[in-house]
Amino acid sequence: MTTTYPFSAIVGMDGLRLALLLNAVSPAVGGVLVRGEKGTAKSTAVRAIASLLPEVDVVAGCRFSCDPAAPDPSCPDGPHEPGTGEARPARMVELPVGASEDRLVGALDIERALSDGVKAFEPGLLADAHRGVLYVDEVNLLHDHLIDLLLDAAAMGASYVEREGVSVRHAARFLLVGTMNPEEGELRPQLLDRFGLTVEVAASRDTEERVEVVRRRLAYDEDPEGFAARWAADEEALRERIAAARALLPRVALGDRALRQIAAVCAGFEVDGMRADIVTARTATALAAWAGRTDVRTEDVRGAALLSLPHRRRRAPFDAPGLDEDKLDEILRRFEEDDPEPDPDPDPGPEDGPGDSGPDDGDGPEGGPQEGAGDGAREQAPPAEPEPSVPDRRTGEHETADPEPDSAPADRDGGEAEADGGAGGAGGERAAVGAAEPFRTRRLDVPGLGEGAAGRRSRARSAHGRTTGARRPRGTLAALHLSATVRAAAPHQLARGRRGPGLLVRRDDLREAVREGREGNLVLFVVDASGSMAARKRMSAIKGAVLSLLLDAYQRRDKVGLITFRGTDAELALPPTSSVDTAAARLERLPTGGRTPLAAGLLKAREVLRVERLRDPARRPLLVVVTDGRATEARRSGGPTPVERAGRAARMLAGDGVASVVVDCESGPVRLGLAGALARELRGTPVTLDELRADSVTALVRDVRTVSNPRRAA
Repeated sequence: MTTTYPFSAIVGMDGLRLALLLNAVSPAVGGVLVRGEKGTAKSTAVRAIASLLPEVDVVAGCRFSCDPAAPDPSCPDGPHEPGTGEARPARMVELPVGASEDRLVGALDIERALSDGVKAFEPGLLADAHRGVLYVDEVNLLHDHLIDLLLDAAAMGASYVEREGVSVRHAARFLLVGTMNPEEGELRPQLLDRFGLTVEVAASRDTEERVEVVRRRLAYDEDPEGFAARWAADEEALRERIAAARALLPRVALGDRALRQIAAVCAGFEVDGMRADIVTARTATALAAWAGRTDVRTEDVRGAALLSLPHRRRRAPFDAPGLDEDKLDEILRRFEEDDPEPDPDPDPGPEDGPGDSGPDDGDGPEGGPQEGAGDGAREQAPPAEPEPSVPDRRTGEHETADPEPDSAPADRDGGEAEADGGAGGAGGERAAVGAAEPFRTRRLDVPGLGEGAAGRRSRARSAHGRTTGARRPRGTLAALHLSATVRAAAPHQLARGRRGPGLLVRRDDLREAVREGREGNLVLFVVDASGSMAARKRMSAIKGAVLSLLLDAYQRRDKVGLITFRGTDAELALPPTSSVDTAAARLERLPTGGRTPLAAGLLKAREVLRVERLRDPARRPLLVVVTDGRATEARRSGGPTPVERAGRAARMLAGDGVASVVVDCESGPVRLGLAGALARELRGTPVTLDELRADSVTALVRDVRTVSNPRRAA
């Protein structure tokens, strides 16, 4: 059995440690979402907290961890008679990113259910996690259908398994803990709201602290059992403090004044719904109990808000999560002015009790501070606040690049802007301008029927959606097609000796449903950033259009990539990723100016798509070229013109079967129609900026006119 890294040996990460400990004190807080860069020991900290959780009493032999004092009346292993059970450690169950639906919720033996009428049910991870911890590493990479199942279980406290008229229900109340790297994509708002608290972690920049992290990690790797034994006393002290806080929690009074403070804070930050108020109240109560007090104070409300609100104040997908502490302090100050009634006399608590010191006071066995992370990570240093400390998580509003001065030249299409760039394009570089207000776009589809990852863009065969046929199962039966199964079994009933009313079904008779749903695609943006696009108003509108398409890609669960071309070459500004936020940030900082190497941009796109086809052959691409169609670059003597080179590159992409859309950015009274010509070479569809809006036309690019690669469109 692997020895877990001790929780008390973790260096730094005060906010994460506090959030996990508060959930150990009060599971009703609702779990923790840990956001941070790679290699910051997020998983180490989460796994370490499980050993500190109190034991749970369960019914002996029950696979669903029923409480012997109040067994679940609908437990598949029941009914259970109330009585004495057995104690076991609280479980921490890990949900792999690639888990199947049956592994998560459990599976029914369909053959026995149809032939014998027996509910032969094999529990899944939700049953294992009941009354424990469900840990999801890289939670932002979970497939949508697994997220939907998690949402249902978290909301109802139960898991339902339905298979063609046969259903099983069991209790599934668990502490949900997730870790994620924001660079790999954000979470759906519905799942984000299910996490009670959120913390941001980052690697320490302090040399001594990093040295201590490495020293402890090396000591642990060399002798895990010996390292854990050196921290055993500190682990036991934490375990006792958690038990004491749990015992004190029912006596903590959340007065009307604290409730009004919580309501004022949540209203001041304009969070959606009422879950934020409830979670903040539970967290403030747990903070008071952790400090050994029976009253909730202003510092508890403040600390709870810093942990429960940052992920709930996000108004749009591209908003940075966080909480403005100055605004929080101002709201609490105004409340004090409007309601100057002092707090009641606090309960002093036991002398030298749990409230007198944090979980990391004192020196550990190795002489370093007691907080730590096995892999080397910590949060920003906490502010000087009354115990317990909460990390400083001040976050400003989403920054955009400074706009150009008012003296910037007016919109222009032709050589005047090009001339600014010169041959090399460097001399004409202009500062990045902010994007115009995003809008709702029409859906851009890839033609044909794919088999890529579940999403919301193009038609695809999937495990979810409308049923279009039946087939023999490929591996484990996931979705039974009942009528096809009956038709397959019916001709063999006499030969199988059927005498009663039941249907004799064999495994060869089973048929699974073939369903058609939607898939996510790889949307690769190729954006013209040359001098002809550099006019301030036009570039702002173009960025607004691309930002709108990025928002659409976020909602449809696509991967995105960003290529820009200007000057003499093209650049892969963002390799294909699930982090649409990162693409939006790169777009915001995009400078403009110089010549227009359109052919280089298209060839770069072809190379990126070739590599991605090897990495993920099932994910079909959609190429979105944003340009006015001009092509100007240094020409070799006697060689093809820039326009001819761009046309040749476009025909190569069309030959690869890449579905494409050309967003025509040409403006002004005289239009050359170059973007339309490029679209014809790509066998794609030209779309103007105005036509891109969802409310501007009745139909847009639903039928992208391209010849798809037969091997990829099947």
